[in-house]
Amino acid sequence: MAQDTSNTMTRLQTLQTTVKWYHVEFKAEILLDTYSTMLCDQSIILAMNSSFVDPLLQFESQLRITELSFKKAFSLPTLNTVKSIGKNPEEIRDLQSLYENIFNVYEDTLIILVSKDFYKIQILKEMVTWMSENNQYLQERVMMVITKVLIFASKRVKKYPSIDAPCLGLLAAELSLLCSHEDPLITQQAITGMNYVLKIAMHQKSKLVKRKSSMASDRETSNPKEITSDFELLSKTMQGDRNKIAQSVGQTLLPHLLSDFVWTLLRKLFSSNKESALEAAFLLNLTLEYHAQKITTVSKIVDNIYEQLYGNFSHPMNVVLLRVISLLTRAFPKKVIFQLMEFPVPADNALLLMWQAASADSSVAPQVLKTILSILKGKPVEMEETLIERRRFSLDATNMMPVAASQALCTFLPVKSYKKVVAKLFPEFLMALMLQLFYCSQLLKDTAQNRSIYVRDGLKVLLNSSGLKEVDDALEKKNFWDQFSQVMDHQYGIHLIAKTLSECNFPQFPETLHYVYKVAVEGPRRSEDSIVTIIFFAELLNNFFKESLPKEFLVLFRNWINDPNPSVGKMSLQKIASMAPVFSELENVCNLLLPVLDAFLSKEYTVVIRAMLTLRNILSKLDKTIYSTVCTRIASSYCPLMDHVNSDIQCMAIRHFGELLLDMSHYKRMLNHVIIGSLVPLLLFLESNETRIVNACRYTLTICFSQLKWSISHLLKEENYCFESVVLSICNNLLSSYESYITDLISGTLGFLWSSRTFLKKGATILVGYLGKSGAHLLLKEEIDVMIEVIERVARDEDPVVKLLAEKTRKIFREIAYRIASSTIKQTFRRWAMMFHTKKLKLIYDLANITSLEESIPEDFTEVKPEDNLGNVAEEKAEYLFQEKRVSFAS
Repeated sequence: MAQDTSNTMTRLQTLQTTVKWYHVEFKAEILLDTYSTMLCDQSIILAMNSSFVDPLLQFESQLRITELSFKKAFSLPTLNTVKSIGKNPEEIRDLQSLYENIFNVYEDTLIILVSKDFYKIQILKEMVTWMSENNQYLQERVMMVITKVLIFASKRVKKYPSIDAPCLGLLAAELSLLCSHEDPLITQQAITGMNYVLKIAMHQKSKLVKRKSSMASDRETSNPKEITSDFELLSKTMQGDRNKIAQSVGQTLLPHLLSDFVWTLLRKLFSSNKESALEAAFLLNLTLEYHAQKITTVSKIVDNIYEQLYGNFSHPMNVVLLRVISLLTRAFPKKVIFQLMEFPVPADNALLLMWQAASADSSVAPQVLKTILSILKGKPVEMEETLIERRRFSLDATNMMPVAASQALCTFLPVKSYKKVVAKLFPEFLMALMLQLFYCSQLLKDTAQNRSIYVRDGLKVLLNSSGLKEVDDALEKKNFWDQFSQVMDHQYGIHLIAKTLSECNFPQFPETLHYVYKVAVEGPRRSEDSIVTIIFFAELLNNFFKESLPKEFLVLFRNWINDPNPSVGKMSLQKIASMAPVFSELENVCNLLLPVLDAFLSKEYTVVIRAMLTLRNILSKLDKTIYSTVCTRIASSYCPLMDHVNSDIQCMAIRHFGELLLDMSHYKRMLNHVIIGSLVPLLLFLESNETRIVNACRYTLTICFSQLKWSISHLLKEENYCFESVVLSICNNLLSSYESYITDLISGTLGFLWSSRTFLKKGATILVGYLGKSGAHLLLKEEIDVMIEVIERVARDEDPVVKLLAEKTRKIFREIAYRIASSTIKQTFRRWAMMFHTKKLKLIYDLANITSLEESIPEDFTEVKPEDNLGNVAEEKAEYLFQEKRVSFAS
């Protein structure tokens, strides 16, 4: 700082001793005033370097003062004009010295700034901009100052290679435009300045290479003599040659600096200076031709081009912008296509032009189509708020990239080079477009009518570009394309496409089937994909495999049935049902039936219903021998559903159980134990409030009685029906032929005693009483005690009829308990005796009389005495004890 002050004082002394300003005309006072201003501004600017002001604020202040100095200094008259003021050689010499000192002070200021902070070389870029604003400025003088500062900077960067110059790309762009200036002196200065800019860039590049390359490569790259030699040669060969400038800039500048270079040229295309705009167009095109792969701001450039096209559709420079899109697509096909798909749907004229430009280069057709395909496989989702703000042209806040990709196909696929590529990707594009058909129907319901049109157009173009015009015409005849605008059911649409392709025997069938199978095996990314895959895959199989089906495909359907998404499981079951004739012919069809039975346990009611319907479809066409091997498992699977909370499932399970018994009428013995186990729910729901369930129970019980050869079916008829009579008859038949099942039936009846439905509690109380009476000799004393506890809980029910029935049932079990001896040997003897002497039961409850006496029952009739109360016993405990005692007895 002391040295800077000393230099200033020396110049002031020189001014006083050498300038005889009083001999000069009044105009010479302008020079003195300008020189004084230069010195004052220099002092202020340099003083800021020693301050503790924020670096950004410091630079902005210095730049502002530098600009004021620039306008004052470079708006002076030319040197010849100044010389003409002097009246003699001495005056002329003094004026010339003063004139030169003005620019020397400005130059010194810049050099000092750059020496302190290399970042401030950016001021040179601003100087070029200021110079271009007014042709009256001394442009040659400006270029001389810039060149001298760059010479100093190149020497400094050579000595201190760690310094950074982030503005080199911007400065290089400004200077490159001046390399073809009409003034040869400016051109020469610009070329020299470019030479030193590139020299600085080369030092920065060598610093980066030094970190990554070997030591030998380091020494070769960082040799100062070699660098200087290269640049001297470069400066001679690139004068007026745009090719050389573009190549040199691309080879020398680092990617981020080259991106700045290109961005500046792009902005210059719309300059009011036509010569400058035209020069920028040439340089921009050449630079991207050679070095587009180094650009790092592709998205920014594409966005800017769209804004320019959108705002001024007829500007003559739009051709250059579209060429830029083509060159960037060649270098970055994926990045450019993704950026183009982010613009609004439907595509406007500006975007359509950009799509056409992107499709111009055939060398990247595979990458472009694969990128579009990856977007098509996406799902329209809600976008983040920040992204919405950035995409200010969007019509709504929804990510419509997949829909935009559907529309883009109409631009890309008709291009000849793209037709060849799409042939290899036909199956993937077909499946992706069908996915979009689903999304338009389901996720974008409010705007689906407009969105689906683009999917329709994409499908039409895909078919015609793939040599499937016959399929397109067939769908036209079926009015398929018109239904798109009406937002057709997506499942029907997918089904119709697959069916029409099959009817036309489309040649791409093998690769399409292979791809769909591959997707199914690997597992789609989303459950919606599974639904589309199942519909399309099943339809292809249904049309091309009429008699047999490869066993590999069976595994897929098994996996789909057990999919966590109930919609996928339901769709799989539906398609299996539609292909029942094919599946029933498989040798290992049993492997498919087991997953269907597992679907009975689903929490989704619609899946359970679909599983039962699918099972019936397969069983109706299944060979009876194979049927018999799984009939017991199937029959047992129906039993838990006979008391399902959903009445649709319950009614269907009861009826299907009866139909299974009819199917297996020649295999009665195999199913008798299952029939006996199903009697409890079938009997109890005879008293249901729903007519359809009652009718289903009567239908299935009639079949059960026939299978068991019990002649009591007439009791189920309306005119003969009495619940207690049916129960009595069944228990008497059990005693005669299926006595060993009575304890199991008692255990199965216990659960219904806790039902919230009154008719079930009534029926269960009656049934357990008759079963206990008929199987008294089979029960242990501990079991009887448990039964009494359970019945006493039921006896506290609010319903008076239930109370009366429970009291009678409790009385039955107390009588049984009284008769049973405590000795295990005596109990066993009693059981053996009862096996040879069974006594038929008689009516116990007389339901008709109980109902008529209901109103006359005292409120405290069923109150349990303290000495009789054994405590509250849960249903699980009762069942557990029954099972435990039965095991003990059996052993």
